Amino acid sequence: MIEEIYNYLKFSDRLFSSGMPTPQQISSIAEDGIQVVINLATSKSEGWMSDERGLVEAQAITYYEIPVDWDNPTLNDLNNFAALMDKHPHEKILVHCQANFRASGFIALYRFNHLGWAENNAFRDLQKIWNPAEYPVWQEFIEKGLRSQS
Repeated sequence: MIEEIYNYLKFSDRLFSSGMPTPQQISSIAEDGIQVVINLATSKSEGWMSDERGLVEAQAITYYEIPVDWDNPTLNDLNNFAALMDKHPHEKILVHCQANFRASGFIALYRFNHLGWAENNAFRDLQKIWNPAEYPVWQEFIEKGLRSQS
């Protein structure tokens, strides 16, 4: 069922990202072995569920929120995300936001900054669903994120 979530991407056997899951999809992600959910959407995001934490935790899945403002992503948001990723190195993680733009962007930067991936490889999956160059705020944020570790 996880594959049915909007803009779903499988990065590896333990890392997945997507757009906003529905309550029904959340209730089934434990069957897919997800152990951690990181939500990068905000309460302004389309499909936002005020009860998402409860739905996820009812599945015995660890839940985190880092509300990333679409119009103002910050390096602090990215650092908080990286700390959570580092905290769960062996667990199956689903990172999501509204449309999987924030989530795939943060994962690409994590791959580059923390896992040492080459830039073109780190961003290959992201490019399957969106192009940051079409969103100047995000292009600038990604460039800043890349420079923050170089």
